Amino acid sequence: MKSASKHILVLAAIAASLLWTAGAAQAASKKSPDPDAVGAAYCKQTGGEVEERRPFYGTNGGDALRLAGQRKFCQYTLADDGSRIHVLIKTLYANKPSLAALAYYAQVQLQNCNGNPASCYCSQLGGTDLFGGVNAAGGGWVLKGAIDETLEACIFPDMSSIDSWGLAYHSAGIIRGIDLSTVLRYKNPNK
Repeated sequence: MKSASKHILVLAAIAASLLWTAGAAQAASKKSPDPDAVGAAYCKQTGGEVEERRPFYGTNGGDALRLAGQRKFCQYTLADDGSRIHVLIKTLYANKPSLAALAYYAQVQLQNCNGNPASCYCSQLGGTDLFGGVNAAGGGWVLKGAIDETLEACIFPDMSSIDSWGLAYHSAGIIRGIDLSTVLRYKNPNK
């Protein structure tokens, strides 16, 4: 009897292992779509243009240093005046709140700033667009040949991002590119 129970236990373990392996294989074949690809499609669907930008340090000098990584941004351009606004694809497509979307909706008034007002405003909101701190070297998200070759993107602690100038202009009620409240999937909680 003990021998039969051992065989039954071994067979049960083998069957469970096979079932688990089959389930894992089935789950792997039903992979979720790439969020960047879905967000990029949404960007295009809403009238934007997808840009893959790379971070560079030292863009104010002649020898900028290419940093690791890249990010996809959606650029919206207003036909009337050619103004643009950029939003990180993941920020655009998020259906939950992000710090960048909340900062855009809040329209906090720009306080007195020294230097670059868009960069200062980004810092006042709790984000940063500075590469290497406050210095003359500069840095940003680069797309060779673009009208806005170097983008100052305000990045927040949750890694959400909208361009600094777009945020600063919006704080004064000026829309650049598009009113993001019409395309951000996370809708303004105050309306």
